[in-house]
Amino acid sequence: MPHRVVDFFRSSNDSIHSIKASVQRRSSPSSRSASRERPTRHSSAASSVLETPVDQAQTPSSTAPPVKMAEPARGRQKDKDKDKDKHGDAHNHRLSFPSFHLGSSKTFKEPAQNPNAALDWKIESPPAVMYGDTENSTGALVSGQLLLKVKEEDFEVESFGAKLEIHVIQKRPFTNHCQQCANQTTEIKSWSFLSEPTVLSKRTHEFPFSVLLGGHLPASTDNSVVAIRYDFTAEVKTKAGPPIKLTKRIDVKRSLPVPDLPHHSIRIFPPTNIAASVHYPQVVHPVSTNTFTLRLDGIVKHNIEAKSVEYWKLKRLSWKLEETIETVAPACERHAPRDTPETTAADTPPKKGAKRSDARTIAHADMHSGWKSDYSPSGCIEMEIEYQLGPGSKAVCDIKSEDGTEITHQLVVEMVVVQEYAPVAHPKHVTPTGVARILRMHFGVNLTERAGLGVSWDNEAPPIYQDVPPSPPSYTCPIPYESVGSVEDLTLSRHSQEGGERGEASSGSRAPSPAYEERAPSSSSTTGADDEVPR
Repeated sequence: MPHRVVDFFRSSNDSIHSIKASVQRRSSPSSRSASRERPTRHSSAASSVLETPVDQAQTPSSTAPPVKMAEPARGRQKDKDKDKDKHGDAHNHRLSFPSFHLGSSKTFKEPAQNPNAALDWKIESPPAVMYGDTENSTGALVSGQLLLKVKEEDFEVESFGAKLEIHVIQKRPFTNHCQQCANQTTEIKSWSFLSEPTVLSKRTHEFPFSVLLGGHLPASTDNSVVAIRYDFTAEVKTKAGPPIKLTKRIDVKRSLPVPDLPHHSIRIFPPTNIAASVHYPQVVHPVSTNTFTLRLDGIVKHNIEAKSVEYWKLKRLSWKLEETIETVAPACERHAPRDTPETTAADTPPKKGAKRSDARTIAHADMHSGWKSDYSPSGCIEMEIEYQLGPGSKAVCDIKSEDGTEITHQLVVEMVVVQEYAPVAHPKHVTPTGVARILRMHFGVNLTERAGLGVSWDNEAPPIYQDVPPSPPSYTCPIPYESVGSVEDLTLSRHSQEGGERGEASSGSRAPSPAYEERAPSSSSTTGADDEVPR
C-alpha cells in the first residue's frame, strides 16, 4: 500500500487540482463502485513493479490518508533537487574561481631564475668546528669563494653582496602564530663585492670571502624547543631580469677535549656506612659506547653484642642518561610590554620573555646481575657497566649561549640494596630484616662532537714574525779590524794556526767559523789586488 501512494505522488503530469479531484472521487460511493467493476492493474505489489511510470500516472491506486497531503510536495521537491543535481553535475567543470586555488594547482610558485647567470659557492676551509669551551675556544674559520657564472657577454650587474646570520627558531614562541616571536636573526658579517654598476664578461667570476666565528657563539642545533642555524645568503641584483640569490647553511659544531683519565667521584649514603666510588668519563660522544666502574664499600657490619653480621645486598641497578633543554623565548616589539615612567627614566626597559624547558631520557637500562660481591669483613661490590648512545636517541650536544639557551646531560645511577643479617656461628643462615634503601647518584657529563683529525685554526696558521727567533744566528769574529790596513790584506786560510785557535775557543758554543789570516803582500799579488779593487 505505501509504495502505491509513492508511485502516485511521483507522477510529474499531475497538478494540485487533479490530486484533489482524484481524492474526492475516491471518497464518493459512486467512484468506489466504479473502481470495483473496472479491472485495475494495481492488484498486487508485483504488478506495480512491472508497470511503466506512464501507466502509474494514468491509473491511480486506492485512497491515501488525508494526513499525507503535504508529502507530495516534499517528494516532488526532492525529485526536482535530484534532477537539478544531475543536470548541475554536467556543468560543474565549467565554473572557474580565479582567486581560489584547488589542490591540484601549485600554491607556492618557484622564484624566477635568471637565464643569463648562475651563482654557486665553494668552501675551501675544513668543517667549522670550535675546539674547546666557550671561554677558551678561539672559534672556527670559514673561507671560500662565490662563483658567478656569466652566460652572455656584457652582463650588467648593479650590486653584489652577501651576509652571514645566526637564525634562532623558537618552536614554542612567546606568542603562538607570531613569526617575529618565533624567528630572531643576528648578523655576524656582511660582504659587498660589487657596490657600483659593473659590466661582466662571459666567464666564471670568483669572489673570495672569509669569516672568523667567535668561540663564544653557539653551535648548530635542532631539538624540540629551539633550533639554531647559520644562514649564508648572497644576492646579485641585475639591470635586466630577476635577481640571482643563493642561500646556504653552515653546520657549526663544537668539540671538547677528552681527558686522559676518567673522573673519580666518591659518594657516601648516611645513615649507612655505604660509600660508592665511581670512575666515569666526563666527555662522551653521540652514537658511542662508554664505560664506568662502580665500587660499593661498607656493605658488611659486625654486631658484637648480638653476635651477628649485617649485610647490604645489591638487588637491582639502573642507569639512565637524561637530557635537559632550557631556553628563553623573547617577545617581539608588538607583544613586548610598554615602557613605564620608571623604566624610561632608567633607560633600561625590561626584556620580556618566557622560559621554555624540556627533559627527556635518551638512554637507560636495568640490571639484576653482573657484579661481584664479597661479604668478607672488608668486603665490597664491584662492577663495570657499559652504556650506549644509539642513533635512534637523536641526542643533541651540549650548548650554552648568551641568549639563555642551555643544553646539559647527566648520568643517573640508581641502586636498590636490601639489608640481611646472619649469626656469626652460622653465616649461611641469612635472614632478611625487611629494610631496603634506594641509593641515587647524579654525574654531569658533556655530550660533544668528535674532534677527528682536525685541529684549531690558530694551530694550523704559520707563526707570526714576532714569535720567530732571529734567523740565521749571528756569528762573532774577533778580527782586529783596526790593525788591518786594507781589504786586500785579509786572505782566507783554512790551515791557519790563528784560525784554529779561534775555532777551538768558539767550539764550546757553536760550530767553528772560518778563520782569517793576515799575510804580507807579495809583489805580484799586490799588483793584482790594486787592479781589482774598485776606486
